[in-house]
Amino acid sequence: MKRTEVLRKAIMERRAVPVIGCHDAFSARIIEQCGFEAIQISGYGLAASILGKPDVGLVQMKDVLDMTWNIVQAVKIPVMADVDTGGGNAINAAWITERLISMGVAGMNIEGQVFPKRCGHMAGKEVIDANEMAGKVRACADVRDRMDKAFIINARTDAFSVMGLDEAIRRANLYLENGADLAFIDGIKTKADIQRAVKEIKGPLSVNLMDAISGMKTELVPIPELAKMGVGRVSIPVASIMVVHKALLNFFKALKAAPDGILPGQTQWVTSFEEYTDAIGLKEYKAMEDKYLPKERIEAKYKGDKKIVG
Repeated sequence: MKRTEVLRKAIMERRAVPVIGCHDAFSARIIEQCGFEAIQISGYGLAASILGKPDVGLVQMKDVLDMTWNIVQAVKIPVMADVDTGGGNAINAAWITERLISMGVAGMNIEGQVFPKRCGHMAGKEVIDANEMAGKVRACADVRDRMDKAFIINARTDAFSVMGLDEAIRRANLYLENGADLAFIDGIKTKADIQRAVKEIKGPLSVNLMDAISGMKTELVPIPELAKMGVGRVSIPVASIMVVHKALLNFFKALKAAPDGILPGQTQWVTSFEEYTDAIGLKEYKAMEDKYLPKERIEAKYKGDKKIVG
């Protein structure tokens, strides 16, 4: 089964399938190794990873596409891309959709914010006219129907924070009517709001979740409860980049404070070198060397050492 088909099946079962946010190919591999079914590329994460900047529309679409390619090639599970506002108008959005499907992406998020956009849990958002966004969705859907009908279009509305739930639901239904497969009300607040949205939206709903301590706006609802409601997808969007931020901050603060400038024996900070090289697939490349390189080259390279590292 193609990755687009795997993702579509999971979402249409409306069992609140978790789609975990990554910020680069390495974090994507770790998410896959931990057994998750699908990955969401985090626009917030890309902005931090590529530029060290906030998610306020600074990342160029070429960089988004380049990073998306790397991530898709790094894993075997479905990957959803984040293309923000689609790179411009409906024509730009259609072209981006072509690129994503050609790259093997399983689905995309596209949103109806005014450009430059910003993360859905930030203040100061503005939304474009609903009909203009519907045209973008329709253009993307026409490309999907021509290239891969299983490809998922997740139409995001940020109208909740500026116009309220009624308008967010209206827009979600409009986008579904124009070919979206999944509707995403970003910044939705409470469990009751989610329950109402699931009942009134004529298609599967996507929601974002992160621990409330992280400053996210949506109430933290257990995934089994969301599945009972009939939510289609649960994105945990900025998990990888925020975990990395905390881990790096804590480690380098400890290293700076260490009297000798080293942390001997403090293995709680890091994985072993062998664990790390296993995670990035070094053994697979050693197996390829054994298969394809002349035996004498391998002997010269490793000098009889059976170990890959160390």
